[in-house]
Amino acid sequence: MFDDFYGLKGKPFQLTPDASFYFESGTHRKALSYLSYGLAQGEGFVVITGEVGAGKSTLVAHLMATIDPARLTAAQVVTSSLDGEEIIHVIAQAFGLMIEGHDKAAALGAIEGFLHEEARAGRRCLLVVDEVQNLSISALEELRMLSNFQLGAHPLLQTLLLGQPEFRDLIQLSPQLEQLRQRVIAAHHLDAMQPAEVQPYVEHRLSCVGWQGNPSFDQRVFAELYEASGGVPRRINQIFNRLMLLGAVEERTRIDAAMLQQVLAELADDTALPLSTRRPRPEPVRAPGNLPRPSAQVDASPAYQAVAAAEAAPSNADFEAALAARDAQISELQQAVLELANGNEHPAPVVSVDNGAVDALNQRIEELEARLVEQEQTVRHTLAMLVEWLEADEQIAA
Repeated sequence: MFDDFYGLKGKPFQLTPDASFYFESGTHRKALSYLSYGLAQGEGFVVITGEVGAGKSTLVAHLMATIDPARLTAAQVVTSSLDGEEIIHVIAQAFGLMIEGHDKAAALGAIEGFLHEEARAGRRCLLVVDEVQNLSISALEELRMLSNFQLGAHPLLQTLLLGQPEFRDLIQLSPQLEQLRQRVIAAHHLDAMQPAEVQPYVEHRLSCVGWQGNPSFDQRVFAELYEASGGVPRRINQIFNRLMLLGAVEERTRIDAAMLQQVLAELADDTALPLSTRRPRPEPVRAPGNLPRPSAQVDASPAYQAVAAAEAAPSNADFEAALAARDAQISELQQAVLELANGNEHPAPVVSVDNGAVDALNQRIEELEARLVEQEQTVRHTLAMLVEWLEADEQIAA
């Protein structure tokens, strides 16, 4: 790896969240302030949202590293699609409670007993729920019910919710979550880093593993890195990890913009990097009275939509057939014009060409070209999402 070539003591751009690499960008500074305020209240919910790779988990890891375990007991849950009963058992396990069987009432009783014991010992309890956008409404309602546990007037559990942007829309607009929404005491959305923060971020991570100026970097590298990554930390890590590897392979002591463009081209080819640096915001959740009446149950997940769009896109055969039909009419027209120009005594009859048909074919070809481009982008994006899910599974397994 490049860390040996450049004399580094570790891997500066690993994708696994690590509190020792925490970089306080402007948006992370604000998020930490909201977290500190929320924790000082000792109750309710604190919500932090952000794009995939925005640094939510690293932020929380940094926060946990600063908390005295003698004063606060924290448990973390990384969720998949859990219902109300399943989330209770997962939370019990996160706090180290062993529940025999799958009895929900027993799990709730064990959790409440544990919270009381911690309170009597002078410790507060914090539950961190990551990837909360995966939870069902019933599971979110169970989290709200857990916040009702009290010892006298003292709340026993505070919850930190970490999720992607769609969860912010859900909690703001869903009438089913009105009671949960009223218990949110602090919330912040992690934006991408600003262009001027990219170079300090990269140099900070390098310095954490003993970087002393080798390699050096052209200034254009950081400007183009921001354009390629959108300022999202995990994407910066993905790109720079490959860039440093290229530098080591080519034994370069200075990294330039041409090397960055080579890496970006490679990443685009192997779909390891999404083509779009900004994920489109999902449609906001509408009130039930405004929802269209569905004719059938449809999977609305991003992966399903991406695959469905790819399947609906035109095939190469459709495109080639339309192109061949247009070329055939153009060829006939050219042949007629050529024979007239040569002054043949018996010129070929003028071929009647329907200009409207040619125009229609041209329009059809343009539409097919656009849809083929969209199909390619959709397939690349789908593969990129699958790569991200696989990476997330590997991180959880590790």
